[in-house]
Amino acid sequence: MNTLFSAAGLESAAPRPLADQLRPTSLSQIVGQDHLLEEGAPLAQMVRAGQVSSMILWGPPGVGKTTIARLIAKEASSSLAFEQISAIFSGVADLRKVFENAEQKRAMGVPTILFVDEIHRFNRAQQDGFLPHMESGLITLIGATTENPSFELNAALLSRAQVLVLKRLEARGLESLLERAEIHTGKALNLTSDARHNLINMCDGDGRFLLNCAEKIFTIQTEDKNPLEPGELATLLQRRAPIYDKSQEGHYNLASALQKSIRGSDVDAALYWTARMLDGGEDPKFILRRLIVIASEDVGNADPQALPLAIAARDAYEFIGQPEGEIAIGQLVCYLATAPKSNRSYTAFKQAKSLAKKTGSLAPPLYAMNAPTSMMKDLGYSDGYVYDHDTMSGFAGLNYFPSNLERSEFYQPRATGYEREIQKRLEWWRQKRAEKLSSE
Repeated sequence: MNTLFSAAGLESAAPRPLADQLRPTSLSQIVGQDHLLEEGAPLAQMVRAGQVSSMILWGPPGVGKTTIARLIAKEASSSLAFEQISAIFSGVADLRKVFENAEQKRAMGVPTILFVDEIHRFNRAQQDGFLPHMESGLITLIGATTENPSFELNAALLSRAQVLVLKRLEARGLESLLERAEIHTGKALNLTSDARHNLINMCDGDGRFLLNCAEKIFTIQTEDKNPLEPGELATLLQRRAPIYDKSQEGHYNLASALQKSIRGSDVDAALYWTARMLDGGEDPKFILRRLIVIASEDVGNADPQALPLAIAARDAYEFIGQPEGEIAIGQLVCYLATAPKSNRSYTAFKQAKSLAKKTGSLAPPLYAMNAPTSMMKDLGYSDGYVYDHDTMSGFAGLNYFPSNLERSEFYQPRATGYEREIQKRLEWWRQKRAEKLSSE
């Protein structure tokens, strides 16, 4: 498809970024995606058979989604037509034109692969527009997305396309890209070994960002200049923003990792995920809300101080603000992760809610209800009630379940932390209540 620059004849005159110059020309040059491209892997099998089916390439930025799509079309068959659009810049008119071109190509016996970058940016109705053309075989759709397809793409579209997950590039793959850049330019990056290591870490698995950074270093380096140290590299380059969308999958994945780390008493991992969320721009109040839930759900009565401390940490953060308020968040994370844990009060309440739904509007026993009027007294309200504080033990042993409902024992505390003491009291109360019931 023509662009403004190609139409004006300026495309060839514009300098090409290093990342574009080093774009792989064959699937064998792709790094970091062996699980899809090695012998016997899904994409390798498609290309070998020359039969490309519709697919969604899901992965973070800079890992080769666009390049893979182009090379699949190139290597699978020389008779394939390849169309590429971006969901950011394209609309209904652009799609209609693509489908018309595909019809013309099919009339000449040439099938079309349509690559849609950022396919999740199309709304639900636009996504549905692909379905009849996929079913008729007019196009083979290859979509690329950085967002979880389960959340962002229609179920009907997903049922007609295989989802292939691309991984963020690991250090070994990023290092191989730097070596290619050095061979291509004929120059070695003027970095100390520590600075080179830091450069790879700064790029957070994004190969395109890495090559853009390398290109900037190449342009300023001279033969007589000392290699850049880590501090000088950090001054020269802007650190890549973490891949973290506060309203999408990253938000929920990291929140889940935080809660599971605390539940698993892994304090160091819990601190790490908290720091990752804050570093990604997460609202600290969201983190505090999640920690308050954890204090009640996962720590519970094994440490009754966890919930008040969580509330105090929230108040402290709101009173102090950034950045010192984060200290209270870190303290709370450490406390919750190292506290004894029990979810027994949480599970007991879930069981009670379930039984309450099943049993409808059963009335309490008469002695459990007040009798503020003479009519209610005549009806027996409050008859048989024993004021617990008037007994020798402070416990009258009455059954407060509905009279025609068998008792349930929802709350079964662990012998952990403070719940050990609660367990002892519950056992004594249950024994005394059972003795009273058997004597009636």
